[in-house]
Amino acid sequence: MEFSMGMWLALVLGGLPLLGLFFGWWNELWYVLPLKLQHLATTTGGELPPGHMGFPFLGEMLTFLYYFKILRRPDEFINAKRSKYGDGAGMYRSHLFGSPCIITCFPAVNKFVLQSLDTFILDWPTVDLLGRSSLVAVHGKPHARLRSYVTNAINQPDALRRVALFVQPRMVAVLQSWALKGRIKAYDETKKLTFENIGQLFLSLEPGPLLDTVDKKKLEAIFRSELEKRKNRKEVVTNDLMDGLMQIKDDDDEGDKLSDQEVIDNIVSLVVAGYVSTSLASMWAIYYLAKFPTVLEKLREENLAISQTKTGDFITSEDVSKMKYTNKVVEETIRMANIAQILFRLATKEAEYKGYKIPKGWHVILWVRYLHTNPENFDDPMCFNPDRWNEPAKPGTYQVFGGGLRICAGNMLVRFQLAILLHHLSTGYKWELLNPDAELIYLSHPRPVDGVDIAFNKI
Repeated sequence: MEFSMGMWLALVLGGLPLLGLFFGWWNELWYVLPLKLQHLATTTGGELPPGHMGFPFLGEMLTFLYYFKILRRPDEFINAKRSKYGDGAGMYRSHLFGSPCIITCFPAVNKFVLQSLDTFILDWPTVDLLGRSSLVAVHGKPHARLRSYVTNAINQPDALRRVALFVQPRMVAVLQSWALKGRIKAYDETKKLTFENIGQLFLSLEPGPLLDTVDKKKLEAIFRSELEKRKNRKEVVTNDLMDGLMQIKDDDDEGDKLSDQEVIDNIVSLVVAGYVSTSLASMWAIYYLAKFPTVLEKLREENLAISQTKTGDFITSEDVSKMKYTNKVVEETIRMANIAQILFRLATKEAEYKGYKIPKGWHVILWVRYLHTNPENFDDPMCFNPDRWNEPAKPGTYQVFGGGLRICAGNMLVRFQLAILLHHLSTGYKWELLNPDAELIYLSHPRPVDGVDIAFNKI
């Protein structure tokens, strides 16, 4: 019997829904069904958290991109899951960024993951970009050794005093240049300023062509060349972070130093991380202060009072510690900036939390952005309100730099540089958003589409 064209068309069209259903449930069959059968066979352990694994290979990435790039309402990605599956323990199964995962979005479960260091190790999908031997990639003793040095080098009081001396001359000069231009894009200009300051702090590099790019390959070449120069010096000195990394030794009898690649990987990762977090926080501070003039007025009042007591053009780290309202503005800026929207961990063994299973080999994605934008954690969370920091945040709801032993090593450096920038901005300049209703984009980092285009002038 011959099939007519109409019959073939009917078969194809009739089969499409079945094919779509098959692909829509493929990941559930591939990843979830074996675990459910195992659970039934052993009658031990918990079940997987609720959720859906999406399509083969893609998982829920299309849904993720829909909320983040098309709809531009990123928090609805989690709200939709809560609406469909309930709150449970704040955990949902999914398939994102190429692998099966458990999404966590409540303070308690995030704390459980961040404090279970042996079970959940840091595992970024793009770790190769920062180097396999960098601080963000190593674990155990190598991580502890690097973290101890980096924390002491950039976060301790003596280090912050040195930072205050290093960053302000360049900062003051740049702000003056912005005023001469009269109109700038804060997104671009804060990146340039931050990269130059980070380059000087970490590698003693002066502004110029060498610091005109953050391309990883070019950075590696620049830093490797600088490393070779320093290895050939006759005297051993410690002027910056690279010098210190070159001199770190193991605690054992042999006292091995870091290899050249380890030094390069760590300098690249620290420069890129410091550059991204500080520049974006600076951009958002400029944006929100223009949006909330009453906050700027209070900020200016406090900093003008500090200016009357300082000697010279620059403030000290001791001055920064006295700037109570300024530091509240810093915290509120960082909360709303949500620079690190999600954190990645990898389950090295099966774990269980409140009756739900986290399978070995699955990623855990901590949705920290949702902590900061959830009205259950912060009243009117999308309102820029530094006075909310008159009281500490609810436990576990403020994780802008992660948590546990893996908390960002440079978190105090970011806060400190932002406080200094706010001082010089508020006491010497005024600015206005040229596109106050500009839409926001959320990938790869949140920012207004116009790059915060502002008119900028001296007071």
